[in-house]
Amino acid sequence: MKTAYWKNEYIALEHWPKEAYTRVHEAGKNGELHCSSCHQAVIFYLGIHDEPHFIHKDPTIPPCQELPKNSHAAAQAKEEPAEYGGFRLPKSRSISAEEENEKNDWQSPYHIKNLQPFVLSAANHQSSCHPFTQTLKEHGWTLDEEQSLAVTTDARHLLVLAGAGSGKTRVLTSRTAFLLLEKRVNPKSIMLVTFTSKAASEMKERLTRMPGMGPSTLQQLYTGTFHAIFYRILMHYDPDKWHSSKLIKFDGEKEYILKIAASELGIDEREFAFDACIQQIGKWKNDLYLPSDVRPDGDFEHSALELYKKYEQYKETHDKFDFDDMQTGCYTLLKSDPALLSAYQNRFRYFLMDEFQDINRVQYEIMRLLTDKAEHICFVGDDDQAIYSFRGSDSSFLLNLKIDFPDLETVYLAANYRSGHKIVQTANQIIAQNHVRTQKKMRALHDQSPAPVLFYPHDEEMESVMIMTDIMEKIRNGASPSDFAILYRTNVMSRAIFERLAVSSLPFRVDADYDSFYNRRAVKGILAFLKASLNPDDPSMLNDLLPPLYLRKTAVQDAKALSILNDCSLLEALPHIGGLKPFQKKTIEKAVSIIGTLKNIRPDIAIETIEKELGFQNYLKKRGNEGNKMDKGSDEIKDVKVAASKFNSVQAFVDHATHMVAMSKEVKKRSKTEPFAIQLGTIHRSKGLEYKYVYLLGCVEGCMPHDYALEAWREGDRKPIEEERRLLYVAVTRACSELYMSVSAKRRGKTARPSRFINNLKKGAPIAAR
Repeated sequence: MKTAYWKNEYIALEHWPKEAYTRVHEAGKNGELHCSSCHQAVIFYLGIHDEPHFIHKDPTIPPCQELPKNSHAAAQAKEEPAEYGGFRLPKSRSISAEEENEKNDWQSPYHIKNLQPFVLSAANHQSSCHPFTQTLKEHGWTLDEEQSLAVTTDARHLLVLAGAGSGKTRVLTSRTAFLLLEKRVNPKSIMLVTFTSKAASEMKERLTRMPGMGPSTLQQLYTGTFHAIFYRILMHYDPDKWHSSKLIKFDGEKEYILKIAASELGIDEREFAFDACIQQIGKWKNDLYLPSDVRPDGDFEHSALELYKKYEQYKETHDKFDFDDMQTGCYTLLKSDPALLSAYQNRFRYFLMDEFQDINRVQYEIMRLLTDKAEHICFVGDDDQAIYSFRGSDSSFLLNLKIDFPDLETVYLAANYRSGHKIVQTANQIIAQNHVRTQKKMRALHDQSPAPVLFYPHDEEMESVMIMTDIMEKIRNGASPSDFAILYRTNVMSRAIFERLAVSSLPFRVDADYDSFYNRRAVKGILAFLKASLNPDDPSMLNDLLPPLYLRKTAVQDAKALSILNDCSLLEALPHIGGLKPFQKKTIEKAVSIIGTLKNIRPDIAIETIEKELGFQNYLKKRGNEGNKMDKGSDEIKDVKVAASKFNSVQAFVDHATHMVAMSKEVKKRSKTEPFAIQLGTIHRSKGLEYKYVYLLGCVEGCMPHDYALEAWREGDRKPIEEERRLLYVAVTRACSELYMSVSAKRRGKTARPSRFINNLKKGAPIAAR
């Protein structure tokens, strides 16, 4: 059915703006929609696969016959302008069939077509005749032909290029067992390096289940992450200097140190991105740049360099170190003590290193030192999954291994044991567009999954409703909440889907570093203005209101004292603070006069007033980004306006924001103990994981690829665009059975264009095998 009544207002979908669809959906959930024929309660279906329509809330009632278009109700709806849910419909006018089709422009989902046909490779089911792999097979540990070669080769230097879902952990553990059991290598001479402690534990646990592997042997293996191994070396050499009590563990402590230094240097902490500075200092250190080696580019890097110098001085004075020092300290120690280095080189002769595409310069240089006398080195990685350059990772170390190791033997693990053929082929088509990569191609083991789907919501709100509808349908048909992952480029993109899940009965979890959209600095600034309009004496808004008014933190106490002395509100006290410069006084007086009026207008219009008339946009431009180039504060004004547009009053929006902040804290607590839940997470955090159903948000220009990569590309730097494409490749290969990619018509209130990464998926030309 395409028509319904909303509180006696006639709705014909062909004339109803898509901006209002999510409101109509909410109205149906609240029991406010009724059938235009039988007047029974209806709900508004807004899903991925079927065109939007009304259905009876009681599933036993069959669809009613639609009212004819020239009926009295329809004619009345056309003749009179209607305003409902904040949207004003046009008066009746004659429209052609072409114009009518243009209005009813629902875009059906696109199932990716013309992929290469599925062919099951015999290599997927064969294993070598090597006695070791036969022994493993007898104990239920089967390896395919490529995996067997990677496990049993006698190559001195081995690179295992392991595609997504190709069983690299199985190969790495089997290779370790091969060295121990078949080659009789002393376990004390083996170093097994992983990128996470979880991966190290998983490999040890798998090794315990392998035939002939005893616990005493495993205890002698030297395993751990790069940081853990390097820290062990430092602790063994000088336990007092590197005692854990001296470790700076959290970024909050680093930021505190940097803010003290900024004050000494005259850097205004309200206008400086300290989180970006922490990241930049870490990158310099991982690249082995001392402060004297850095050649800063731009004002931000000049300031960051001065803070880097102060930060290093602070640690030396206070006898402190941080996680980056575990690596740089180990490198300096080994370089400065040849006898110690020789001792480690003589002890460790066999190295196995996982996720090698994510290695950075200091890690590479340390491993080059340690492996100088090695009898065997096994590098495992995939340059197509290199997505951590912002941490200092550099996949060129993997791509150029042949330079440092001319006898390098490369084995490709091309079989994907995770995803269906159509998902694998889609991933191949995406990543093949990159220029700097090792040429290779995954192949699937089955073709039982449907083709990935591109679907076309109007905006973020409709996107979240469509995904929720699809998930609930699948759960009703037997799926578990833990089968689902909703992935996105940056946390800020999760706002709409988080809010939709937060008011549902479905269990869901978020990443450990997730924070509410409404806790972001730019958003908190906007909310401070709105809270001040509702209650000019609200102390909770004062701290967030001061920076955009160019006031220091000390103004909080001054304002409180003046409000008592002058018997006025905190807001009214601000212009009377002593020592104000003329521009500050003028800005504050204007703000105080306007803030009081904000509560009487729609919240999205109020935000536009804050942005333009109160100079919030200029403030954001002056202070720079939210903390890194991934999330620009000016963009968050657009995001918060979209969020606010659902509400008719400032009070309702502020209450909603407060509730969502509380919900965010609650969900984070539950996430630690909620295994059977829908996963919300960034693509970066999803690496190494897999889900039956995956939904990708925002497959549009500016989100995927991100704006910062597009800016770099326009300036002639292709690296960020190629990494963004790898990021999409990683996201696609998380899906086992079904993959859905959202291509919204609008993002942040503006028209969006489909991502360049998916354009070739609709051209229908399968890529040639390489």
